Amino acid sequence: MTDAVKGPASYFPSIEKKYGRPVAEWKDLIRSSPLTQHMEIVNWLKSEHGLGHGHANALVAHTLAEDKGK
Repeated sequence: MTDAVKGPASYFPSIEKKYGRPVAEWKDLIRSSPLTQHMEIVNWLKSEHGLGHGHANALVAHTLAEDKGK
């Protein structure tokens, strides 16, 4: 039996389906943004790219956590 994906990554399939862009593209967009604060980036994704709050939050949380681990 496989473990279910948990946390922010659990949103990724629905994000790709709903917005038609791969998660890697969203992460590149987040990383290229001049914004650095979590909620600033979330609000930017919502206002400029039409993402819902949960989807934007999941992408930002996952991307920032990845970058912090580098």
